[in-house]
Formats: sequence, C-alpha cells, structure tokens
Amino acid sequence: MIVEDDLTIARVLRDELTKWQYETKVVKDFNQVMEEFIAFKPQLVLMDIQLPYYNGYYWCQEIRKISQVPLIFVSSRNENMDIVMAIQMGGDDFIGKPFNLTVAIAKIQALLRRTYSFSEMDHFLTYRKAALKLGESKIHYYDKEIELTRNELKIMEQLFIHKGEYVSRESIMVKLWEDESFIDDNTLSVNITRLRKKLASIGLKEFILTKKGWGYGLTEGDRTNE
Repeated sequence: MIVEDDLTIARVLRDELTKWQYETKVVKDFNQVMEEFIAFKPQLVLMDIQLPYYNGYYWCQEIRKISQVPLIFVSSRNENMDIVMAIQMGGDDFIGKPFNLTVAIAKIQALLRRTYSFSEMDHFLTYRKAALKLGESKIHYYDKEIELTRNELKIMEQLFIHKGEYVSRESIMVKLWEDESFIDDNTLSVNITRLRKKLASIGLKEFILTKKGWGYGLTEGDRTNE
C-alpha cells in the first residue's frame, strides 16, 4: 500500500512494483488511511511523512495499534533526526527522496524476506498476494497457509515462474520427471484437481486456469477470495 500525496511519485512506485508482479493500492483519501489499510490488508506499507490532515508518523502509530506489517517511510525529510524519528515511531526502514528505483525495490524485497521469514536458502515466489515458499513446500495467502506435496510444489513452481502465461502439460510433466516423479497425463490431472481444492480452502478460488488442449496458468484477474 502506497501512502503518498505526490501523485507522480506514487505512480512511479506503483508502476515499478507492478512490473515486479506486486499488487498495489495507492491511497487517495488521506482522511481514510486506516479504512483503506484494513480493507486492502497490505503485506507492506510505503509511507510519506508530510501528508494532508495527519502526517505519516501519526498513521504509522495508528497502524501499529493493530498490525506489525512492515512499513517503510519514503520522504524528502531525510536528515538524520527524521530517520531516527521514523524508526522510533514504528517504521522498519527509510528511503530518502529523491531515490533510485532499483535501490528502493531492493529495500522492499529485503524487508519482505526478513518479515515473512524468507531467506535466500528458503526462496519464495509471489503472485498477487500469494507467496510460494519453496523451502517449506507451502503457499501463503494473507494469514493462511497450506502444505504441498513434492509434485504439487513442482507444479506450482512452474506456474509461478511463468505467471501471466500458460504452461503446457508436457513441460510440467518433464519438470516432474527431472525430479524422478514419473507421473502420466492422468496423474497430472489428479494433482491439479487436488491443488485447486487446497487453494480454494485458503481463499484462492479459481487460482489455476485451464487452457483446453494445452495446459495451465495462474488467474489474470482478481478472482481470489470471492
């Protein structure tokens, strides 16, 4: 979630995060920050300090009353005292304006890894609000998780890697064979059916789409949690 009254900066952040497949929400009503926070349930907040009505410190403290979601202050007030104040008020990191987009994205990704216990050895892939934890064989969605079998994990890994496109049944089976999981066409269908039931149980309904006669892909629109 982006809480930034400079629309140019907000759009730049939104567009760059979208390129990295993060779902974003830009706050427009600065009297309703908490309402939008509760409705959107973000996994990370980017917060300006100088805002209309109430400053970013105020909203950070309000968020901290109900959530420990990672929060990064993004501000032109980047003197040492401002940075110290931001951390003391509950911020997890600070990005000074003007900023380098590559550095900003790196900070965001690093904070997400630390917060959600993901490391380089416990790699994860994301799509919208879902995270595939490769090291734990789990899918995390909001505050829910499901465990995956080895075959289910391999299938989901291919779909997450190729998000935005369809993956053929043949290429999925090749990846499974590489892992010495010698499954046939019918067994793959059984795995997909079971996966869909598991995903639906945590709110990821219609997360896997079928391209008839070809293969599978992840939902393009927000059909989840309906």
